[in-house]
Amino acid sequence: MNNLTVFEQNGQLLTDSREVAMMVGKAHDKLLRDIRTYIEQLSLSKIGESDFFTESKYKNERGKEYPCYLITKEGCEFIAHKLTGVKGTEFTAKYIKRFHQMENVIKEHVPQGKELLALAVLEAQKTIEEQTAQIEEMKPHAVLGQAITTANTSILVGDLAKILRQNGVGIGAQRLFVWMRENGYLIKRKGTDWNLPTQRSMDMGLFEIKESVHIDGNGCNKINRTPKVTGKGQQYFVNKFLNAA
Repeated sequence: MNNLTVFEQNGQLLTDSREVAMMVGKAHDKLLRDIRTYIEQLSLSKIGESDFFTESKYKNERGKEYPCYLITKEGCEFIAHKLTGVKGTEFTAKYIKRFHQMENVIKEHVPQGKELLALAVLEAQKTIEEQTAQIEEMKPHAVLGQAITTANTSILVGDLAKILRQNGVGIGAQRLFVWMRENGYLIKRKGTDWNLPTQRSMDMGLFEIKESVHIDGNGCNKINRTPKVTGKGQQYFVNKFLNAA
Protein backbone atom coordinates (compact mmCIF):
# COMPACT_ATOMS: atom_id res chain seq x y z
CA MET A 1 0.00 0.00 0.00
CA ASN A 2 1.57 3.27 -1.15
CA ASN A 3 -0.75 5.91 0.36
CA LEU A 4 -2.13 6.29 3.85
CA THR A 5 -5.72 7.54 4.02
CA VAL A 6 -6.08 10.42 6.48
CA PHE A 7 -9.50 11.88 7.28
CA GLU A 8 -11.03 14.42 9.63
CA GLN A 9 -13.47 13.44 12.37
CA ASN A 10 -14.73 15.80 15.07
CA GLY A 11 -11.94 18.25 14.31
CA GLN A 12 -9.21 15.60 14.59
CA LEU A 13 -7.09 14.07 11.81
CA LEU A 14 -7.13 10.27 11.92
CA THR A 15 -6.14 7.15 10.02
CA ASP A 16 -7.33 3.54 10.33
CA SER A 17 -5.33 0.80 12.08
CA ARG A 18 -6.06 -1.55 9.14
CA GLU A 19 -4.20 0.73 6.75
CA VAL A 20 -1.34 1.18 9.18
CA ALA A 21 -1.04 -2.62 9.53
CA MET A 22 -0.83 -3.02 5.74
CA MET A 23 1.74 -0.26 5.41
CA VAL A 24 4.06 -1.65 8.09
CA GLY A 25 3.61 -5.25 6.90
CA LYS A 26 2.01 -6.52 10.09
CA ALA A 27 -1.15 -8.60 10.60
CA HIS A 28 -3.98 -6.38 11.82
CA ASP A 29 -4.70 -8.50 14.91
CA LYS A 30 -1.05 -8.24 15.94
CA LEU A 31 -1.10 -4.46 15.53
CA LEU A 32 -4.27 -4.31 17.66
CA ARG A 33 -2.47 -6.32 20.33
CA ASP A 34 0.46 -3.89 20.21
CA ILE A 35 -1.85 -0.86 20.42
CA ARG A 36 -3.61 -2.31 23.47
CA THR A 37 -0.21 -2.78 25.09
CA TYR A 38 0.65 0.86 24.31
CA ILE A 39 -2.68 1.97 25.85
CA GLU A 40 -1.95 0.01 29.03
CA GLN A 41 1.47 1.66 29.25
CA LEU A 42 -0.08 5.11 28.73
CA SER A 43 -2.66 4.38 31.42
CA LEU A 44 0.06 3.42 33.91
CA SER A 45 1.75 6.74 33.15
CA LYS A 46 -1.63 8.52 33.54
CA ILE A 47 -1.49 9.82 29.95
CA GLY A 48 -4.79 10.03 28.06
CA GLU A 49 -5.03 7.49 25.25
CA SER A 50 -7.45 9.61 23.18
CA ASP A 51 -4.56 11.77 21.98
CA PHE A 52 -3.13 8.66 20.31
CA PHE A 53 -5.74 5.94 19.78
CA THR A 54 -9.55 5.71 19.73
CA GLU A 55 -11.25 2.32 19.79
CA SER A 56 -13.63 1.77 16.87
CA LYS A 57 -15.28 -0.98 14.76
CA TYR A 58 -15.69 -1.85 11.11
CA LYS A 59 -17.86 -4.31 9.18
CA ASN A 60 -16.53 -6.83 6.67
CA GLU A 61 -18.25 -7.65 3.41
CA ARG A 62 -20.63 -10.01 5.27
CA GLY A 63 -21.66 -7.31 7.72
CA LYS A 64 -19.82 -8.81 10.69
CA GLU A 65 -18.25 -6.32 13.10
CA TYR A 66 -14.57 -6.39 14.01
CA PRO A 67 -12.47 -4.12 16.23
CA CYS A 68 -10.06 -1.52 14.92
CA TYR A 69 -8.49 1.72 16.12
CA LEU A 70 -8.55 5.25 14.78
CA ILE A 71 -5.02 6.59 15.08
CA THR A 72 -3.91 10.22 15.39
CA LYS A 73 -0.67 11.67 14.05
CA GLU A 74 0.82 11.26 17.53
CA GLY A 75 -0.37 7.62 17.55
CA CYS A 76 1.38 6.98 14.23
CA GLU A 77 4.51 8.52 15.67
CA PHE A 78 4.18 6.20 18.66
CA ILE A 79 3.96 3.15 16.37
CA ALA A 80 6.81 4.37 14.15
CA HIS A 81 9.16 4.64 17.12
CA LYS A 82 8.61 0.93 17.78
CA LEU A 83 9.57 -0.04 14.23
CA THR A 84 13.02 -0.67 12.81
CA GLY A 85 14.45 -1.04 9.34
CA VAL A 86 13.06 0.02 5.99
CA LYS A 87 9.40 -0.51 6.93
CA GLY A 88 9.73 1.85 9.88
CA THR A 89 11.45 4.53 7.82
CA GLU A 90 8.94 4.23 4.97
CA PHE A 91 5.95 4.39 7.31
CA THR A 92 7.35 7.43 9.14
CA ALA A 93 7.89 9.33 5.89
CA LYS A 94 4.43 8.52 4.53
CA TYR A 95 2.39 9.26 7.64
CA ILE A 96 4.19 12.58 8.15
CA LYS A 97 3.57 13.54 4.52
CA ARG A 98 -0.12 12.56 4.50
CA PHE A 99 -0.97 14.25 7.80
CA HIS A 100 0.87 17.37 6.68
CA GLN A 101 -1.07 17.41 3.39
CA MET A 102 -4.42 17.10 5.22
CA GLU A 103 -3.48 19.84 7.67
CA ASN A 104 -2.77 22.17 4.74
CA VAL A 105 -6.05 21.25 3.02
CA ILE A 106 -8.03 22.09 6.16
CA LYS A 107 -6.05 25.28 6.78
CA GLU A 108 -6.49 26.53 3.22
CA HIS A 109 -10.16 25.63 2.88
CA VAL A 110 -12.32 28.73 3.36
CA PRO A 111 -16.08 28.36 2.77
CA GLN A 112 -17.24 30.33 -0.26
CA GLY A 113 -20.51 31.18 -1.98
CA LYS A 114 -23.30 28.67 -1.39
CA GLU A 115 -21.28 26.74 1.18
CA LEU A 116 -20.73 29.88 3.25
CA LEU A 117 -24.42 30.77 2.98
CA ALA A 118 -25.43 27.24 4.03
CA LEU A 119 -23.17 27.42 7.09
CA ALA A 120 -24.64 30.80 8.04
CA VAL A 121 -28.20 29.44 7.71
CA LEU A 122 -27.36 26.41 9.86
CA GLU A 123 -25.80 28.60 12.55
CA ALA A 124 -28.80 30.96 12.54
CA GLN A 125 -31.21 28.02 12.73
CA LYS A 126 -29.29 26.58 15.67
CA THR A 127 -29.44 29.92 17.49
CA ILE A 128 -33.19 30.25 16.85
CA GLU A 129 -33.84 26.72 18.13
CA GLU A 130 -31.85 27.36 21.30
CA GLN A 131 -33.67 30.65 21.96
CA THR A 132 -37.07 29.05 21.29
CA ALA A 133 -36.29 26.25 23.75
CA GLN A 134 -35.31 28.80 26.40
CA ILE A 135 -38.50 30.80 25.84
CA GLU A 136 -40.69 27.68 26.08
CA GLU A 137 -38.94 26.66 29.29
CA MET A 138 -39.44 30.10 30.84
CA LYS A 139 -43.01 30.64 29.61
CA PRO A 140 -44.90 28.89 32.48
CA HIS A 141 -42.86 30.77 35.07
CA ALA A 142 -43.32 34.08 33.26
CA VAL A 143 -47.10 33.65 32.93
CA LEU A 144 -47.40 32.62 36.56
CA GLY A 145 -45.25 35.53 37.72
CA GLN A 146 -47.34 37.99 35.71
CA ALA A 147 -50.59 36.62 37.11
CA ILE A 148 -49.36 36.82 40.68
CA THR A 149 -47.86 40.28 40.22
CA THR A 150 -51.28 41.67 39.35
CA ALA A 151 -53.04 39.74 42.13
CA ASN A 152 -54.50 41.98 44.85
CA THR A 153 -56.24 39.24 46.81
CA SER A 154 -54.59 37.64 49.80
CA ILE A 155 -54.86 33.85 49.96
CA LEU A 156 -54.48 31.11 52.55
CA VAL A 157 -51.20 29.22 52.88
CA GLY A 158 -53.01 26.10 51.66
CA ASP A 159 -54.03 27.89 48.48
CA LEU A 160 -50.43 28.97 47.91
CA ALA A 161 -49.40 25.31 48.21
CA LYS A 162 -51.92 24.45 45.45
CA ILE A 163 -50.41 27.11 43.15
CA LEU A 164 -46.95 25.72 43.78
CA ARG A 165 -48.05 22.13 43.07
CA GLN A 166 -49.69 23.22 39.79
CA ASN A 167 -46.30 24.55 38.74
CA GLY A 168 -44.26 21.47 39.54
CA VAL A 169 -43.29 22.11 43.17
CA GLY A 170 -44.05 18.99 45.21
CA ILE A 171 -45.32 20.49 48.45
CA GLY A 172 -48.62 20.35 50.34
CA ALA A 173 -50.18 22.72 52.87
CA GLN A 174 -48.76 21.00 55.96
CA ARG A 175 -45.25 20.81 54.55
CA LEU A 176 -45.46 24.46 53.46
CA PHE A 177 -46.44 25.49 56.99
CA VAL A 178 -43.48 23.52 58.37
CA TRP A 179 -41.12 25.10 55.80
CA MET A 180 -42.35 28.60 56.66
CA ARG A 181 -41.87 28.00 60.37
CA GLU A 182 -38.41 26.51 59.91
CA ASN A 183 -37.32 29.41 57.68
CA GLY A 184 -38.55 32.17 59.98
CA TYR A 185 -41.66 33.31 58.12
CA LEU A 186 -44.19 31.95 60.65
CA ILE A 187 -43.87 31.76 64.42
CA LYS A 188 -42.81 28.25 65.49
CA ARG A 189 -43.22 28.80 69.23
CA LYS A 190 -46.24 26.93 70.57
CA GLY A 191 -48.91 29.24 71.96
CA THR A 192 -51.64 31.61 70.87
CA ASP A 193 -49.44 33.12 68.16
CA TRP A 194 -48.26 29.78 66.70
CA ASN A 195 -48.34 29.80 62.87
CA LEU A 196 -48.84 33.57 62.76
CA PRO A 197 -46.44 35.67 60.69
CA THR A 198 -43.18 36.77 62.30
CA GLN A 199 -42.45 40.46 62.61
CA ARG A 200 -39.93 40.07 59.79
CA SER A 201 -42.60 38.66 57.43
CA MET A 202 -44.99 41.46 58.31
CA ASP A 203 -42.31 44.10 57.74
CA MET A 204 -41.62 42.55 54.32
CA GLY A 205 -45.30 42.74 53.44
CA LEU A 206 -45.58 39.00 52.80
CA PHE A 207 -48.56 38.35 55.06
CA GLU A 208 -51.58 39.96 56.58
CA ILE A 209 -53.62 38.67 59.52
CA LYS A 210 -57.32 38.08 59.01
CA GLU A 211 -59.32 38.34 62.23
CA SER A 212 -62.75 36.84 62.70
CA VAL A 213 -65.00 36.63 65.76
CA HIS A 214 -67.15 33.68 66.76
CA ILE A 215 -69.09 32.71 69.86
CA ASP A 216 -67.95 29.55 71.64
CA GLY A 217 -70.13 27.06 73.52
CA ASN A 218 -70.02 29.18 76.66
CA GLY A 219 -71.37 32.23 74.85
CA CYS A 220 -68.03 33.99 74.90
CA ASN A 221 -66.60 35.86 71.95
CA LYS A 222 -63.48 34.28 70.50
CA ILE A 223 -61.15 35.96 68.04
CA ASN A 224 -59.56 33.76 65.39
CA ARG A 225 -56.45 35.08 63.65
CA THR A 226 -55.52 33.50 60.30
CA PRO A 227 -52.36 34.27 58.31
CA LYS A 228 -53.00 35.11 54.66
CA VAL A 229 -50.38 35.53 51.97
CA THR A 230 -50.50 38.91 50.24
CA GLY A 231 -50.02 39.41 46.49
CA LYS A 232 -46.45 40.47 47.19
CA GLY A 233 -45.96 37.40 49.37
CA GLN A 234 -47.34 35.09 46.67
CA GLN A 235 -44.86 36.47 44.16
CA TYR A 236 -42.03 36.23 46.69
CA PHE A 237 -42.65 32.58 47.65
CA VAL A 238 -43.39 31.37 44.11
CA ASN A 239 -40.16 32.90 42.83
CA LYS A 240 -38.24 31.47 45.76
CA PHE A 241 -39.47 27.91 45.12
CA LEU A 242 -39.27 28.02 41.30
CA ASN A 243 -35.75 29.45 41.32
CA ALA A 244 -34.67 26.72 43.72
CA ALA A 245 -36.18 23.95 41.53
